[in-house]
Amino acid sequence: MVTRHSEPPRHSSLIFSNSYISMAVAATALLVLGLFAFGCASPGEPSARKPLVPETISDLAASQSGNGALLTFTVPKDSLEGAPLEHSPTVEIYRDFEAVPAANELHPISPKRPTLLTTIPSGLVAQYTIGGQFRYLDRLDVADFTAHPSSIILYSVRTRISAKKTSSPSNIAALRVYPAPEPISDVQGKVTPTAVALAWTAPQRTPVGPIPPPAGYRIYRGEAQSSPPAANEGSSSSPSGSLPGAVPSRPALQTPLMKIGESTFPSFSDTHAEFGKTYVYSVRSVIDYSGFAVESANSNFLTITARDIFPPAAPTGLIGIFVPAAPGAAAHVDLSWAVSSETDLAGYHVYRSERAGILGTLMDTELLPTPAFRDMNVAPGQRYFYAVTAVDRSGNESQPSTAMSVNVPAATQTQP
Repeated sequence: MVTRHSEPPRHSSLIFSNSYISMAVAATALLVLGLFAFGCASPGEPSARKPLVPETISDLAASQSGNGALLTFTVPKDSLEGAPLEHSPTVEIYRDFEAVPAANELHPISPKRPTLLTTIPSGLVAQYTIGGQFRYLDRLDVADFTAHPSSIILYSVRTRISAKKTSSPSNIAALRVYPAPEPISDVQGKVTPTAVALAWTAPQRTPVGPIPPPAGYRIYRGEAQSSPPAANEGSSSSPSGSLPGAVPSRPALQTPLMKIGESTFPSFSDTHAEFGKTYVYSVRSVIDYSGFAVESANSNFLTITARDIFPPAAPTGLIGIFVPAAPGAAAHVDLSWAVSSETDLAGYHVYRSERAGILGTLMDTELLPTPAFRDMNVAPGQRYFYAVTAVDRSGNESQPSTAMSVNVPAATQTQP
């Protein structure tokens, strides 16, 4: 008899598997509920981030520039937590007026509710930044001066990346602004042999009325990056800004605009200008408020090239003698004249003619470095008229000297 072995029952393993699946499902559900409890609806959805708050500005400074206040500060690049900002923050500038204390001392106290003057959007901040510094010119009008005749101005700045959170106020910059003369608009100039001569019209008014005679004028000069095609008369441009509060633009300069002198009259001679260079000039008038000097804004910018178009003086003392032929030497005429005193002399030219009153033919192929010349090409029985000119390093040639004549004898044979 064949014995048949019966198979073990299978339902027990199925019960174990179903229990394991139920436990896994329950664990997953608990994990999902936990994620919801922490504010994350799904693994792919990011958690909410706090808006970045820029660092507080601490280097705000204010100075008078014409009839306005020039504000400068460094735009923050990091947040309070030290994280780099993704882009420039929006800038908010606040301005308030405060009466000057009796002792005329500035006490910059931050107002409880500062008055917003202007907002510079993030996308425009770069256009107000020069050399890493944000520069904003708050131009004051007649109402600002008349409504606050004895006041100081308190400025502060805030920045923000998000509309939800603004930085803390900056340090307070306090400034007393006095009415300055209107900018000069007609500075003109010309090049002379010894200087660049400037002239302008004296200003007559401030924003609040007539002004006393200016205490003087300050002349500023910078060297332009390249020479313009214009000639000596020069060209001028008025300062202007394309954006509200933008600092007026200047011509491109190779050297900064620096004060080179002062004048009590509406004229000035720049005797240190060098031929061949192109300069940019600006003039500011100055008035005095009880010992406090106030400058106007820049005048029109005058660009002028100091071109040397001035010929040297004509040579003097020209003399000439005929030298007869000698053994080994043909007959010739020797010329000499006084040494020129020109500081930029390059040399001399000699001219010869056979008729009086005519300059004639150039005798030298290259400039003569010394005041002497030997004419080896003379004909017997001929009368020659000589004249000499001086030439400077710019190529300017003087008027001819007084002509002198030399007679060549008919017989020029060598003497025994």
